[in-house]
Amino acid sequence: MAEHSKPERRRRLSRPVVLAAAVALVDREGLAALTMRRLAADLGVEPMALYRYTDGKEGLLDGLVEAFFAEVNERLRTSVERARTDTASAAEPVWRTELRRVARAFACVVHAHPEVLPVVAVRPLSVPVARRPEPWLQLTEHVFAVLARAGFDDRAALTIYHTFVSWTLGCLLVDKRQVVDNPAEPDPVLRLGLHRLSAADYPRLRALVPRFVECDDERELTDGLDSLLSRMPEAPLDAFYDRGTS
Repeated sequence: MAEHSKPERRRRLSRPVVLAAAVALVDREGLAALTMRRLAADLGVEPMALYRYTDGKEGLLDGLVEAFFAEVNERLRTSVERARTDTASAAEPVWRTELRRVARAFACVVHAHPEVLPVVAVRPLSVPVARRPEPWLQLTEHVFAVLARAGFDDRAALTIYHTFVSWTLGCLLVDKRQVVDNPAEPDPVLRLGLHRLSAADYPRLRALVPRFVECDDERELTDGLDSLLSRMPEAPLDAFYDRGTS
């Protein structure tokens, strides 16, 4: 019976299947668990079978980024009709509404795969732009296209893009999760291991860390983004389009 169990677990491999399994493994057990051997075991195949779809551990890391941005793009595509309805009734510029929608889609995928975020934040920086995953290129091109349609020149578009990416990534990278040190302890200070910190040296950390979980991540993200984008230069064509629809 044991000999038949492995073939029953086999599935038809493809790059999306391999990357989905890699993301699922990282979701369950963290980035350290991701190896070719372990991923092959999860898929019910020999490790060498994976090399047709990825060139080892480094390729898997690039694949995590690819899968992450593919999921962001899919969320944006499936919500596009609702976004058009929202945009039609919005009082703010269209470009700002769309950037908020991109940020929310990105945040949703981060919340679904928090263990992947550190790779998403730093991995693309080690690869030339032209060699970054196609979904990353597609999303970046979309943001630049939105800003171009609004009438921003290249310099203003780059300023807004850098501001947008820096805030979105930075806000989500701040670890607001309560990492439990002792699950059996009802007292938050003991449960989170904060008693290991000197109350004299770290009074504010001890007071505020238990409240991290109370933060409304989406509101923090969008409120901060709105504040930053409201200080960006005006888009010359937005006013023109608004007059044309009045």
